[in-house]
Amino acid sequence: MRARRQQIRNPSAEAAQFRLRAFVGFGLVLLALLGLGAWYFKLQVVDHDDYARQSEANRIKPHPVVPARGLIYDRNGQLLADNIPAYRIDVTPEDAGDIPRMLAELSKVVALSPEELARFEAARKATRSFRSITLKQRVSDEEVARFAVDRWRFPGVEVVPYLNRRYPHGDLLAHIVGYVGRTDEGDVARYGANQVLFPHTGRTGIERYYDEQLRGRIGYEQVETNVEGRALRRIGMVPAQAGADLRLGIDIELQRAMVLAFGEQTGSAIALDPKTGEVLAMVSLPSFDPNLFVNGISSTDYRRLMDDPSRPLFNRLVLGGVAPGSTIKPMIALAGLDSGLRKPEDQVLSTGMFYLPGTSRGWGDASRGGHGWTDLRKSISKSVNTYYYKLALDLGIERFDQYMAHYGFGAPTGIDLSGEIDGILPSPASKLAARKERWYPGDTVNAAIGQGDWKVTPLQLVRATAGIADGMLRRPHLVASMRAGFEASWAPVSQPAPVPISQRPDNVQMVRLGMMDTMQPGGTGWRVASGAGYLMAGKTGTAQVVSRRGTAAVDPRSLPMHLRHRALFIGFAPAEEPTIALAIAVEGGGYGGSAAAPIARKIFDAWLLGVMPEVESGEGVASALPDFGNVATGASADATGTGSRQEAPR
Repeated sequence: MRARRQQIRNPSAEAAQFRLRAFVGFGLVLLALLGLGAWYFKLQVVDHDDYARQSEANRIKPHPVVPARGLIYDRNGQLLADNIPAYRIDVTPEDAGDIPRMLAELSKVVALSPEELARFEAARKATRSFRSITLKQRVSDEEVARFAVDRWRFPGVEVVPYLNRRYPHGDLLAHIVGYVGRTDEGDVARYGANQVLFPHTGRTGIERYYDEQLRGRIGYEQVETNVEGRALRRIGMVPAQAGADLRLGIDIELQRAMVLAFGEQTGSAIALDPKTGEVLAMVSLPSFDPNLFVNGISSTDYRRLMDDPSRPLFNRLVLGGVAPGSTIKPMIALAGLDSGLRKPEDQVLSTGMFYLPGTSRGWGDASRGGHGWTDLRKSISKSVNTYYYKLALDLGIERFDQYMAHYGFGAPTGIDLSGEIDGILPSPASKLAARKERWYPGDTVNAAIGQGDWKVTPLQLVRATAGIADGMLRRPHLVASMRAGFEASWAPVSQPAPVPISQRPDNVQMVRLGMMDTMQPGGTGWRVASGAGYLMAGKTGTAQVVSRRGTAAVDPRSLPMHLRHRALFIGFAPAEEPTIALAIAVEGGGYGGSAAAPIARKIFDAWLLGVMPEVESGEGVASALPDFGNVATGASADATGTGSRQEAPR
């Protein structure tokens, strides 16, 4: 056998190897400890502020605090929209126990509709059980009292107070102040995610136009919570900023007088301060109660309003347009003077009928026998159509439109209400776009007396009327001043600079004199002005809805209401130093002198004399219509545009 070679151990080498391994191991451990120490240093020193904020964010939850919505006042400090204490019922499902049994018992104490129950169930499924859910938004004082007696029977059910929007004057100001409604998904998409924190959003009127200023700024409560999100205590607060208060130019007593002056008639009216453009009063009748919409209108109430043929929800002031009839004549007269085509003393012969060269169909005057030789003042006071037929043809439709556009027709006035329409200023372009037809001379004749394709709003009419009264065209506006807090002072709301209605004040004065003559004996409105303790200036007008051919008169009382003439009136008073300008449109009213002008007299008396209208029994459309012995004659427009819808007596 071969003997094994015996290995000889080397203690020195083994010791050296051990020392190397120990050194490497120690180095690795040291590196690990250094890395861990560095990581702890980063967490506790470098990133301390960031993690502290995250920790606080997990522990401290901000709860939004909804501010009080701004208040709305009239010019004398009367509240038009305020916030009142209201109550709702909130339920915390975790504490309420058997939910179906609780709801069955609670419905015996508080009225719960199927819609409210369905909304609660949907919210309960989407919300943690320890969070409260609103079951009923509006609880009456009687229901609150009944619940207080039996409160011990309903753990987890609470009556929660909050502020609710209220309109103390109801339907008197519905189309001015408007109303708010519950915030929905559409509002969030329109105004941004923050809008969901506000319970209400402006829907119409001032509430909508100034919604951003009225709603204020959300505040926050800092609430300490546990790991499950339960509130433990409040540890801080960022106060909410209440919405701005608004003061309107509206006088609530004049507003009430305007409604009383209409009686049972339907229509619209607006009064301006001609020196400032502030709206003093404006109505669209019939109206509605805006309080119905604040917390969601019932289907029954909404259907009743929608099915009403008189359309109470329709704002006739900014959305409704009518032909201006003879109320446009003072503006056309001013255009004739400013253009140099007419002088105040120039006369035109009115024979009762006007014919275009080469035509057999004519346009009539209010008087079948004509008015004889007529100058500018007489053309306004007696509403002589022939004067304006010839003037419009001499101007030509292009220049006619330029002047009417300067007076504000065919464009919104810019009032602080949403949705204002442009109206229609008759022109070759508008006729071609609407009916694919060319413009004829007969169309110009129609436009000369405010008929044909015209469509104006009461706002446009009153702006031009105020311009004649004061010499300056101003933007009509509702909000006169605003304040950011109850202790703050009122700051005026800036308005665009006014522009002169004419560069010749003497021309404007001649038109004023013609409008003053209208309200004197011999003028179309003199009966209304009789006995007044002040001088007034005005112009009556009638806008026909249906056409006629030949010389047959049409009795408006024989027509359905929607086909009857629109009675119109514009005016201002006192005539020497005007403080109020008016435009009135009465639907189905018949004629301006007998239906619209008496309303104007009552409004003037209320503003200037402090005399409120007295509504007489039986007063209304039928009793206001005149004798039909003086109805104008004429022909309706044919395909060549050489005829006209005739205007009835003013």
